[in-house]
Amino acid sequence: MKVNGKNITEILAINRRNFIKFAVGGAVGTGLSPLPWKLLDDTAIFTQNFPWVSVPEVGEFSFVKSVCALCPGGCGIEVRKVGERAVKIEGRTDYPVNPGGLCPLGMGGLQLLYNEGNRFTGPMKRIGPRGSGKFIDITWEEAIETVANRLTDLRNKGNAGSIVAVDGNPMGSTISTMIERLLKVIGSPNYMRIPSSEDTNQIVTNIMYGKTGPVTYDLENADYILSFGSGFLEGWGSPGRVLNAWGLWKSSPLKDRVKIVQIESRASNTASKADKWIAPVPGTETALALGLAHVMIKEELCNSAFLNEHCFGFSDWKSTDGQTRTGFRDYVLKEYSPEKVSAITKVKVEDIVSTARDFAGAKSPLAVCGRGKGMLNGSVLEFMSVHALNALTGNLNRPGGIYIHDPLPLSPLADMETDDIAKIGLRKERLDNAGSDINPIHHSLFGNLSDRFSKNSQPKVDTMLIFSANPAFTLPDGGEFRHIMSKVPFIVSFSPYRDESALMADLVLPDHTYLEKIDDIVWPAGIQYPVYGLTQPVIDPLYDTKNSGDVIIRIANKIGGTVGRSFPWRNYETVLKERIKGLAEVKGGLTEFDNSVPVWKQMQKSGTIESDYRDLDDLWKRLKSGGLWYRPVFNQENIEGLFATETGKFEFYSNKIKDIILASNQKDTGITVTGDEAAMPHFEHSAPEEDTHMYPLKMVPYELINLSSGWLPNPPYLNKTIFDNQLLKDESFAEINPRTAVEHDLKQGDRVQIESKKGKIQARINIFEGAMPGIVYLPMGFGHTAYDDFTRGKGVNPNDIIVGGKDPISGHPVWWNTSVRLIKVLI
Repeated sequence: MKVNGKNITEILAINRRNFIKFAVGGAVGTGLSPLPWKLLDDTAIFTQNFPWVSVPEVGEFSFVKSVCALCPGGCGIEVRKVGERAVKIEGRTDYPVNPGGLCPLGMGGLQLLYNEGNRFTGPMKRIGPRGSGKFIDITWEEAIETVANRLTDLRNKGNAGSIVAVDGNPMGSTISTMIERLLKVIGSPNYMRIPSSEDTNQIVTNIMYGKTGPVTYDLENADYILSFGSGFLEGWGSPGRVLNAWGLWKSSPLKDRVKIVQIESRASNTASKADKWIAPVPGTETALALGLAHVMIKEELCNSAFLNEHCFGFSDWKSTDGQTRTGFRDYVLKEYSPEKVSAITKVKVEDIVSTARDFAGAKSPLAVCGRGKGMLNGSVLEFMSVHALNALTGNLNRPGGIYIHDPLPLSPLADMETDDIAKIGLRKERLDNAGSDINPIHHSLFGNLSDRFSKNSQPKVDTMLIFSANPAFTLPDGGEFRHIMSKVPFIVSFSPYRDESALMADLVLPDHTYLEKIDDIVWPAGIQYPVYGLTQPVIDPLYDTKNSGDVIIRIANKIGGTVGRSFPWRNYETVLKERIKGLAEVKGGLTEFDNSVPVWKQMQKSGTIESDYRDLDDLWKRLKSGGLWYRPVFNQENIEGLFATETGKFEFYSNKIKDIILASNQKDTGITVTGDEAAMPHFEHSAPEEDTHMYPLKMVPYELINLSSGWLPNPPYLNKTIFDNQLLKDESFAEINPRTAVEHDLKQGDRVQIESKKGKIQARINIFEGAMPGIVYLPMGFGHTAYDDFTRGKGVNPNDIIVGGKDPISGHPVWWNTSVRLIKVLI
């Protein structure tokens, strides 16, 4: 039988049932090290028969070590090549983040490399209507000159502030540093970031710990893990690392020692395979955390020594004006009894009490947060409440707990030159008001930009530069940002892919994919020790694309003057080398990893480690050959000086929140409670909606490990790992409980229209016992209107009907609590 792209999937018989059997079963049985998905090993070979991937020539086998950049997880990868063609990606066993493990998206990276239908093959200029995808090829010289001339013209007219950069790269990465630097030397304060969990984590660490570095989790050494929606089997954190940890938890000798409790309203893969599943009403997780705190405090199950010596605001205290202030202890005891919390969350009182006792009684308890894959921004108050639980146990900077760090010691770039034009522009107010008196802890408030557009028919944005982001697809509020983009006079996309936002651009300056360039991975998400990774070009660029870092340097040099002089580097690679000077000066850094002793075991030892590199040049050489620098952080029993808050302690009562409230109208913060509790972790009751009768249900999106839900396209072959009750041909499914189905006279497979105040979408019904009654669950990642035929038009995008709102304190979107109604579609 002839093998082609159409029948190859039938030959392999790859479907979601097999995928889950191998992925989850493998995780439990073998620890995902090496990766147990032998099924997908054959896939890598057979997918060469797809139309966009030609069969490689016979040639010599070789291997290139690199780091995956498809998510913030930063897993180590090894790419097999035949001749000059990459044919397989697998996890590295000599990389500490994910010893041997890799998620399906990481394995499918070659389809993002070789799929010309998804990629821009060179710089292009739009000739058709926005979103039509009609472009013509232009030269790089013309593209760079066009952008430089426009930015120069805006500077000369005193309108530099009308330039906005939208950045989706990880916070602290070198490319993000370059983008922000370009905006500043031009004279625009409007460098903005796509909302992510990094924002929520940064705000919480700032206000409770006084730190700007990452909060990380020692999952492997914990013996009781309380997860507030974190999808360990859905791609949370660094997926290869977490799946490997799950295998450790569920295999001897740890399977009887580690207990996992999953808190979320839907029976996800993680919830279904956890030791205990607790299902609160969506949006009430904060109240549940405080209910657990109530039991721990009332029954004196807390670490009193840590609370007395290292915490502020736990007990009642006196302010500088002599007034007695209510502390977290008395407030929680008064307001969050198990009975009250049960009424809010619908979780049984006995479950609240028993979970609190078990958590407090564990030797190394750990509470984690960040829903689903942990990439979307979350609720600041929920994160604060979870961190409060960890503080009650005192399990900070101890094995199995939370580790608090300073940022990676990367060297800052050389000082910028700013002329009078730039200085005047930078003194102007940001379009999103981030960093103002009422938003002093915010680096970027993307939602406020949307508000300004909606209130002003002629917003003050002339040119928008978009890097590694697809806001037209990934942001909520019924595609509001697509409407915003339609008003912007000039848009430049640096995306390598034909995503929705890129199709609305006037000019495309396509980046390489991560397999074609060198770039850095700054501290993969959640890893409990400092790590710096470096991607390597595993092949020469397939098309006429360029590293965005190099393009930024060329644009700056084309503008010239102080802008050009602020980018003195020959190329982006020299910028990366300049930043790692700080790493070279740190003692105890390593560039090689021996998998026989995992880092999480090394961290339990005492002593010192000698760096395995001599100097900067030696470190750079090692990074380029192995792509790794890490430093095992040993147990820090002495936590004096750990906190950098106003009080020098962990703050249950946040002085920074207090200052924000005092400096602004409290309603602008989104906090509705008054008194001392406003500056402490507390539960904000959702405001009653006037249209509850019209929209009686709640819609909650969820994420899948085998479906990209961010700005990147999904590897097409992974569509065959999706169940038929999640995607059938071009229709995606909404999950509802059988009781909800009866109430709405719906049966399996019925088509329904799902409506909110923001819009309407159509899907089929999947009746699922694991769905909470009254809730509609929709998978994220479907509903693209861009990319190729394997992705475009498949299912619906929940963001099109999500009513984003604003989370208290952060001001970022709320993803998990949209009121909807179901209308049966009659055929």
